[in-house]
Amino acid sequence: MAEGLVQILEGALLAAGEPLSVQRMALLFEENERPSSDEIRAAIKTVGERCDDRGYELVQVASGFRFQVRQSLSTWVGRLWQERPARYSRALMETLSLIAYRQPITRGEIEEIRGVAVSTNIIKTLMEREWVRVVGHRDVPGRPAMYATTRQFLDYFNLKSLDQLPPLAEIKELDNLSGELALEVAEAGQPFSVQESSDQQKADFPEEEARGRSEEDAETP
Repeated sequence: MAEGLVQILEGALLAAGEPLSVQRMALLFEENERPSSDEIRAAIKTVGERCDDRGYELVQVASGFRFQVRQSLSTWVGRLWQERPARYSRALMETLSLIAYRQPITRGEIEEIRGVAVSTNIIKTLMEREWVRVVGHRDVPGRPAMYATTRQFLDYFNLKSLDQLPPLAEIKELDNLSGELALEVAEAGQPFSVQESSDQQKADFPEEEARGRSEEDAETP
């Protein structure tokens, strides 16, 4: 069944439109014909090897395995879509970076590190994207919510686990946190852009006026 198994899994991965775990692939089969996890993993390896000379590759992310276009082809493939890629503010990316590296973390702790209030729109956007979630409440007065990243966050940034994030010790300044995550997205071939102009950054972070006030909207369409 080895060759048939390879074809079945290849077809399932093409049709799924989302990552598939080994456990979910096993459920494609009736119980009396279900291959073992080792057999599925061996077949997946073969599927990956078949992609060696193709324009797409098989990658493993937190939720499982998926096909995706090779990053080296993004310049051409990206022209299939007319709309501009999503743009996220520097404030949103810094907030997401702090949650990723310091989780679980409260909104107040994020504000203390950044020295500026976190816009409600930023948290709302991150929750709507399903990149962060509430994992509990800090046992202090007011019981503030604690935020952590999700499996969807790992999938979007092409990560299998948080261990694949660049070591925090290697990042010298907070300004570089969002840059590291942006790099992960760029390498993954995802549509992504951070507002980078100096004028925009000055508008978002005037040094004398930023402290203690809310920031601009988290996302620019």
